[in-house]
Amino acid sequence: MAKASDLVKRLLVGRALRSGQLHEQLLPKRLALPVFASDALSSVAYAPQEILVILSLAGVAFYSYSPWIAIAVVIVMITVVASYRQNVHAYPSGGGDYEVASTNLGQNAGLTVASALMVDYVLTVAVSVANGVDYVGATIPFVAQHKPTVAIAIVILLTVVNLRGLRESGLAFAVPVYAFMVAVLGMVAVGAYELLFLGIELRAPTADFGIVAEQSDLTAFAAAFLILRAFSTGCAALTGVEAISNGVPAFRKPKSRNAAKTLLMMGLIAVAMFGGIIALGLASGVKVAEPSVAATDLLRPDGTPVGPGYHQQPIISQVADAVFGGGSVPFYVLSGVTALVLFLAANTAFNGFPVLGSILAQDRFLPRQLHTRGDRLAFSNGIIILALMACLLLWGFQADVSRLLNLYIVGVFVSFTLSQTGMVIHWTRLLRTEDDLKARHEMHRSRMINFFGAVMTGLVLVVVLVTKFAVGAWIVCIAMPLLFLMMKAIRRHYDNIAAELELTDDLDMSTLPARNHAIVLVSKVHKPTMRALAYARATRPSTLEAITVGVEGADARRLQEDWERHGIQVPLKILHSPYREITQPILDYVKSVRRRSPRDVVTVFIPEYVVGHWWEHLLHNQSAFRLKARLLFKPGVMVTSVPWQLHSSVRLSGRPEPLAPGSVRRPIRRPSADKDVTSR
Repeated sequence: MAKASDLVKRLLVGRALRSGQLHEQLLPKRLALPVFASDALSSVAYAPQEILVILSLAGVAFYSYSPWIAIAVVIVMITVVASYRQNVHAYPSGGGDYEVASTNLGQNAGLTVASALMVDYVLTVAVSVANGVDYVGATIPFVAQHKPTVAIAIVILLTVVNLRGLRESGLAFAVPVYAFMVAVLGMVAVGAYELLFLGIELRAPTADFGIVAEQSDLTAFAAAFLILRAFSTGCAALTGVEAISNGVPAFRKPKSRNAAKTLLMMGLIAVAMFGGIIALGLASGVKVAEPSVAATDLLRPDGTPVGPGYHQQPIISQVADAVFGGGSVPFYVLSGVTALVLFLAANTAFNGFPVLGSILAQDRFLPRQLHTRGDRLAFSNGIIILALMACLLLWGFQADVSRLLNLYIVGVFVSFTLSQTGMVIHWTRLLRTEDDLKARHEMHRSRMINFFGAVMTGLVLVVVLVTKFAVGAWIVCIAMPLLFLMMKAIRRHYDNIAAELELTDDLDMSTLPARNHAIVLVSKVHKPTMRALAYARATRPSTLEAITVGVEGADARRLQEDWERHGIQVPLKILHSPYREITQPILDYVKSVRRRSPRDVVTVFIPEYVVGHWWEHLLHNQSAFRLKARLLFKPGVMVTSVPWQLHSSVRLSGRPEPLAPGSVRRPIRRPSADKDVTSR
């Protein structure tokens, strides 16, 4: 069974890699782009549509505001990309927003950023996978009927791929992400050429549809609030930008330079795709409505509602229909790669969350197991935790994208704002000691970019909180403080343990206990007992005795007779137990020995069977396990297990030890900053 499970693990995860092979897992820019930018690029599949969906609540007339909203989103996106290019140069160690905030704003600010990012990473997986399931469910009814189950299955598949290592996941995801980029940019280019140079009128399938306004006769304040809500929803296009700053250690050298170039490429491509889709959507007359009310509020050209049987095509599908034709090969290719890349967008979180968890664990804010690498040199424990949390969200919210989106992007703009504020302080501090005029000029430029980014993202954060709080963002506002307090509690625990175990001047490690009183537990006279007695003698204790618990008088007398017949020179003491308890009499006896000689050490030797089948554990050693668990809490008492290998244990003698991902491995230290960065 053990060999079979190990074989399955190797088939799924691959052969284990040596620590020295870590450099082989580093990514060139061509692979880093699909690995770290899939979330930001895939968001163009739903961010433009969500802007129109929110505006449709006030009717088609409000679509006229969408170009200005799109321009505002693009400005914020360009600002954030420019700001994060400064981050990756200044902090290339992989801490990203957490490290920037901790270093420049203090520990509490860093933990606030960390809690925000962890929540956002989990939501990234849930939203991306749920949205991809919606695309597939539009053509496969079975998927639509079992959305949560299918979504969880996709998360499990992504987990297995990521457990195989960063490089393999990059190779697996590169082709679909690049296909998506080529398909969308190609559609934008062809559509723009048809409109501007050929004069062809593009017509989306819903071009002649109407929309019933849910909110008519809006006051100026209500209209402004609706526009701001559309803007905050459209800012979902910015999610994933921070992932590259957290993943700098995964790049090939020069790490920071390659990360900055990848970030720039991602920003330019995302802006082109986002702007092109929303421009072609408006030019072709795309109409979309809130999914929950689309059946009644979306009207056919004859003025009748589309009804519950109508499937509302996403904006990309409608634009592809207008540009290429609904039944064309490019239309189906674009629809297919869009659904696939939405699934793969979750991979950004699978690379960002484990790295962040590793750094937090190194700083003792999360369990240390998150800082160790698994068989394939990935942070396996972090990957598994992220998958479990995302699956819980998908099950709890039934993979409903609309409900999940209300929780989205709050965390990422918290991290954006605090990170850029920290960068302003970073450059200000360096300017105090820098005398070189050229370096000072670069620092002033960088500080201005980060200051503008802090102001811009801070304003967006206020808008997001105001417009989304009542519709679901309050859940995130509760989850983040809970994570913050949990990390503070974990750090306090580690600090208390470290203080408790620290060597002090008054502790003389050369002082030995006065005596070692050895006790061998006996149940009957057999080979395990004789081995335990022999080993106890070999330790040369001050005193040695054997004890047994006399539950049944006849059994105790037989044991005494056997003991004397074999001529065992160690005295045997029988502890009486009128209530047939085994553990408590032994504990009481050990306590009495300690009470008589507080400076003595009591060593308890426990014979144990080593078995080879899982079911044999249920039949043996139960009393020994319970007794050891109790004795471990007794000060001055040492517990020694003396194993006796039964024949069934031979089958396991050559088996490699099964390990949980990264369970007992030493962590690989966080890489230091590149030489090309330290000179900046």
